[in-house]
Amino acid sequence: MIRFLFDQLLELWGYLGSTFTPRDALDILVVAFAIYWALLLIRGTRAVQMASGLLVLMAVRLVADWANLETVSMILENFFGWAVVILVVIFQHDIRRALTRMGRPLFSTAPQREQSEILEEVVRAAQRLSTNGVGALVVLERENGLDDVVEGGVVIDAAVNRDLLCAIFQTSSPLHDGAALVQDGRLAQARCVLPLTQRAGLPEGVGTRHRAAVGLSEETDAVVVVVSEETGQIAVSSRGELFPNLDPPHLRDQLRDLMVAGPTPAAEPAPEGPEEASPAKKSGAGPADAASTS
Repeated sequence: MIRFLFDQLLELWGYLGSTFTPRDALDILVVAFAIYWALLLIRGTRAVQMASGLLVLMAVRLVADWANLETVSMILENFFGWAVVILVVIFQHDIRRALTRMGRPLFSTAPQREQSEILEEVVRAAQRLSTNGVGALVVLERENGLDDVVEGGVVIDAAVNRDLLCAIFQTSSPLHDGAALVQDGRLAQARCVLPLTQRAGLPEGVGTRHRAAVGLSEETDAVVVVVSEETGQIAVSSRGELFPNLDPPHLRDQLRDLMVAGPTPAAEPAPEGPEEASPAKKSGAGPADAASTS
């Protein structure tokens, strides 16, 4: 096997040495950039696992050719003969996301101040809900469209406002069961159903809300804010990771790091005194206590 790969590398090196031109160098640089950009695009999503599976099949094909396994080679040759169709089916969401990103302007059309104000409203709402022991799930859309991932939902189409968010998640509200979706700077929908993660290894006691938050952030680049109904603790999920036990200042910093490009001015102090400290901070709960949630 090593001899086979070595011979292939020597053959490639001899070919490059005899025919390599500056145009070829530019061609290689463009392809390398495209591959690098594609890897950045799928980083942290399930597409990474699917791409790893395809690489394993390619490795098996090389081994089969080297070992003269004719049946295996024939099956894999027919499989990769449909490679274009297979790639389109497997990576359809990522291809759509890439084309959408290419069609967007280089700079965000939403003013940074407006983004900061939206995040501040979400932070204040999470703070109030945490203090009152009300569970919540707020999805902040970024570059990935969520229409194909988020199911159900009741159209709201209103400005992002802490009072409206708190009203949505009150247990007496018909919209409290599910997630609220912030899209294009607006509170677009409520009562949305999110995909649940099947990943093992999450903190013990993590419930449906947190699994939904992690599940959505595994498949998209959305940022999800979770408020536990049982403990009042606030968490954020992004890129499949869960950041638990956040008080309002740390939640604000976390959201700015994930959502707002570049430095942002400090937010004005919260005037709502009783809401300034969440139950997790008052009780001195540490990261080990963040697992308990609904």
